[in-house]
Amino acid sequence: MKVVLITGCSSGIGLSLAVRLASDSSKIFKVYATMRNLAKKERLLESVKGLHRDTLEILQMDVTDRQSIMNAREKVVEKRVDILVCNAGVGLMGPLEIQSLDSMKHILEVNLLGTIQTIQVFLSDMKAQGQGRILVTGSTGGLHGLPFNEVYCASKFAIEGACESLAVLLQHFNIQVSLIECGPVNSDFLVNLQKAELGDESLQQVDGQTLSLYEKYLQHCSMVFQNAAQDTEDIVKVFLEAIHSTKPAFRYFTNSVMPPLTNLKVSEPDGMNYITALSQIIFSDDQ
Repeated sequence: MKVVLITGCSSGIGLSLAVRLASDSSKIFKVYATMRNLAKKERLLESVKGLHRDTLEILQMDVTDRQSIMNAREKVVEKRVDILVCNAGVGLMGPLEIQSLDSMKHILEVNLLGTIQTIQVFLSDMKAQGQGRILVTGSTGGLHGLPFNEVYCASKFAIEGACESLAVLLQHFNIQVSLIECGPVNSDFLVNLQKAELGDESLQQVDGQTLSLYEKYLQHCSMVFQNAAQDTEDIVKVFLEAIHSTKPAFRYFTNSVMPPLTNLKVSEPDGMNYITALSQIIFSDDQ
């Protein structure tokens, strides 16, 4: 059996992927589904309905706490992880002026440092095994900047750099690194998103023009999620493609809507055409 450890399994992509792999009819996966708060495990247990006792284990693991990661590693009965899925992540949305230092630190600690130190803990074993897969839940917000998501995008841009750097090195150890680049997804990520709502007291310190643009941005987001958001099962299919591939790619896009913007950054490296295009998409009155 391939041993799979997944972070962020209390909901969304992590939960759906854990259920799918543990339910594989050929029983080729042993899944360790981890989450920071075990009080949230009931949703996962309900999804598997007790049918996968031999293919699924639920472990407590906080990606911001190195000792917690080490403890989870010690509880892996097989003493190896063949496929590591770094999926835990959080979002932060609103004008930059209102973001507290603690909020910004939290985003970086989960999305960036949490992912990196999770890989750190399992990397030596993978190198010793001479094989492994590392899959990271990426975001189109790590490929191009989004207004009012500056810190979130900073964390995801950094993950792109970390994974790209690792991929170059780890091919020499027969370890493949893949980023699953997600656009908008219908999941609890939105529920858990730290977002400034119109009317919040914190927005009183923001100038009128910024507030007007933020209102337009929220309208744009609402339209995008209504018309283009994917279900977690759509994302899981892309993860499965990467997992089953004998020669996995470094990047997988889950949504065909976003790559043209990414291509624009590559084809027009001075950046201005991209910035103009995204501004028109988001803030134009006839969006």
